[in-house]
Amino acid sequence: METIYTAEALATGGGRDGHVRTTDGIVDTDLALPRAMGGAENAPNPELFFAAGYAACFHGALQLVAGNEGASIDGSSVGSRVSLGKDDEGFALAVEIEVHIPDMDLDSAQKLADTAHTVCPYSRATSGNIEVTVTAVED
Repeated sequence: METIYTAEALATGGGRDGHVRTTDGIVDTDLALPRAMGGAENAPNPELFFAAGYAACFHGALQLVAGNEGASIDGSSVGSRVSLGKDDEGFALAVEIEVHIPDMDLDSAQKLADTAHTVCPYSRATSGNIEVTVTAVED
């Protein structure tokens, strides 16, 4: 891999109840357990950051794929839902991606989304590791 960009962060304190800061200082925040895990839910948690990053990355991949195919996806959006659960080996993640492309039929939108899923760096990193579903939606 030829490196284009590197992000760096340091987590301190209690992990999910600690603090995280990127070396450039853009992200500098306390962390809190979600209410579902017994926390106060008064600060972000790793799953929120993962959901935001995945949605943004996938949207970029969708724009790239659409551009390569000459498709217009003006007004498009990508939602990401990251779930934390338990499995036989401990904790696990699952991701649901929803792609909305106004003025495009669902079959065409699904084809673009499926192609984006093959090029998105987050999708490639999670492939075979966690369950990820990608669905084109009307809104």
